[in-house]
Amino acid sequence: MEKPLSVVMPVYNEKDTVSKIIGKVLALDIVKELVVVDDCSNDGTRELLKNSAFDKRVRIFYHEKNMGKGAALRTGFGQITGDVVVVQDADLEYDPNEFMEMIKPIQEGVADVVYGSRLSGGRPQRVYMFWHRLGNDFLTFLTNLLYNTTLTDMETCYKMFRKKVLDGITIHSDDFSVEPELTAKMLKHKDIRFYEIPIAYYGRSYTEGKKITWRHGFGALWALLKYRFMD
Repeated sequence: MEKPLSVVMPVYNEKDTVSKIIGKVLALDIVKELVVVDDCSNDGTRELLKNSAFDKRVRIFYHEKNMGKGAALRTGFGQITGDVVVVQDADLEYDPNEFMEMIKPIQEGVADVVYGSRLSGGRPQRVYMFWHRLGNDFLTFLTNLLYNTTLTDMETCYKMFRKKVLDGITIHSDDFSVEPELTAKMLKHKDIRFYEIPIAYYGRSYTEGKKITWRHGFGALWALLKYRFMD
């Protein structure tokens, strides 16, 4: 039976976690391929990836300059061959075992897009930063207001889609604004069937390597407004 899932993993300065998360992804029987895009890491991640022996499902691409998560996803999405694709960060905040539940609505033919929601309840959640939660709640509220939907976690990393959905989308954002851009462009297509699945979240602090800050919220806000009225 053909394995359906392509996993795209943008990587920047994650030498302590990248090998572990690659192992977790490859342990899943549904994974056809893992496309890793190193966004010009300078902490030893790049060298670790080049010197590691992964199985044949792993393909690694290297940016010659740091361009951002959106640029890394653009590179990765251009390389996938599976029928379904999901985004996996290179840290350990998310558990790839969640893919087994997320893919079910797609395989059952009822969904084209499935988001893993950290905020819909029912799964373990690390208690994390209040201002991050407030910012995420506001951006999700604005998404629902602008696009007439009922998402609970727009900023989640775990976004899974049929490949045909991506084929109709051009990604412009180079940075973390790729999250609202992808969401906005999919929600504008009313024929795309959108679902959420509760997932666990093992968030980390800045001292543990977290990269996104409150400043990125302004870019997300602008992206939500811009792509409501533009392509």
